[in-house]
Amino acid sequence: MADRRGLLIILSSPSGAGKSTLAKRLMKWDPTLRFSISATTRQPRPGEEDGVDYHFITVDDFKTAVAENEMLEHAHVFGNFYGSPKGPVKDAIDGGGDVLFDIDWQGAQQIRNSALGQHTLSIFILPPSITELRRRLESRGQDDAETISRRMEKSWDEISHWGSYDHVLINDDLDASEEALKTIITATRLRRIQQPNLTDHVRSLQSEFEEMK
Repeated sequence: MADRRGLLIILSSPSGAGKSTLAKRLMKWDPTLRFSISATTRQPRPGEEDGVDYHFITVDDFKTAVAENEMLEHAHVFGNFYGSPKGPVKDAIDGGGDVLFDIDWQGAQQIRNSALGQHTLSIFILPPSITELRRRLESRGQDDAETISRRMEKSWDEISHWGSYDHVLINDDLDASEEALKTIITATRLRRIQQPNLTDHVRSLQSEFEEMK
């Protein structure tokens, strides 16, 4: 048995608030962190690779996976399906590895309500302002004006669910947000439920104590 049970670390935010950048920084800080590669029915964007950025699958294959309970969470976003395959995540945390999720509040809720929910750590990233959020979306140069407008309309719906997360950070400084995330993760790894060997250790202490009587 691994010395520690892994965590399902959920990062959520409206598009442009910085969760993807922070996730990459966390993985540089701790190379043992595994990023959950989502499955999606959307088409790859320029530079994206199947099995690296996403698992690109058909709508029929996606629906089959959901029906067979192979998705830990799934959602329909901007006309496409997204989901997290359950098998690789369970294997990772059983082996003591942490898995990062860059998902929305719907996916976060599904994971918290799943059989693995007790091992989740959920963190919501807030932008410093709505004006800054739009500026970041426009500066990325990935979406046209219509898509940016739709993302902005959806942003408040995302932000309105901030109260259901374990921790909330205002990302007005990437370095400060990164340090806060490191502190939160380090502390959560020490939760009693994440340490499966504690019971045996306490029993050995009890036996030792009894022998001293």
